Amino acid sequence: MSTFLSQAGRLELTNAVFTVLPTFYMCTLALPKTVVKQIDKYWKHCLWRGSDVNGKGQPKAAWPLVCTSKDEGGFVVINIEEQNKALLLKSMHKFFNKDEIPWVQIVWEKHYANGRLPTSVKKGSFWWGDNLKNIQSFKQMAQIQVKSGITCLFWKDNWRAQSLEAEFPELFSSVKNKNISLASAWDHDDLTQLLHLPISEAAYNQLQQVTQETTGLQLSTEQEIWHYSWGNKFLSSRAYI
Repeated sequence: MSTFLSQAGRLELTNAVFTVLPTFYMCTLALPKTVVKQIDKYWKHCLWRGSDVNGKGQPKAAWPLVCTSKDEGGFVVINIEEQNKALLLKSMHKFFNKDEIPWVQIVWEKHYANGRLPTSVKKGSFWWGDNLKNIQSFKQMAQIQVKSGITCLFWKDNWRAQSLEAEFPELFSSVKNKNISLASAWDHDDLTQLLHLPISEAAYNQLQQVTQETTGLQLSTEQEIWHYSWGNKFLSSRAYI
């Protein structure tokens, strides 16, 4: 078919075919690098050589450039690896918002009971381990509307303008459990119970600031809402870099 198409036509064809075919798989699983490499190989062949199976001509542009936007001189070819990541981030959205679907409830109950929260450390099945690799990318784009404090980290997440870890590094260096949830930390009347004592003068001064800031904090039984600059609904198209 590509024999009768112009360069622009082959671009449209490759974008349509090589993006759509693996989409269902990419919504659930991380593509192995060898598979990504093979898809890119077919993509390049169709785009540059058309129907000439034995063509040896050089590509007209480097592949990373081809995958950039038109404003940057590219062809807007979808980067399969980044698209896969953007699609998988929706699982993080469902998980942190505790959507009422079976797998979300199972993962919470099996791995994160008693106030524990996920980190980028691999845990559970290979599928969940692949999802955990994207947790930092998700939290960089997500914003938290605090309710119960169950799904966000007290020290590391941006449940305020800036994370406590980033704003109070001396205090954070003395923390016992760096992955404690906001709800669990809030249950402690004295924040020194969360620290390895003694602490430095700088850490003590920062502790006073944190104590003052959290004194008026009110939590509820409602579910946290993780939302985005474009709204509450997660859009893979907006997450795609």
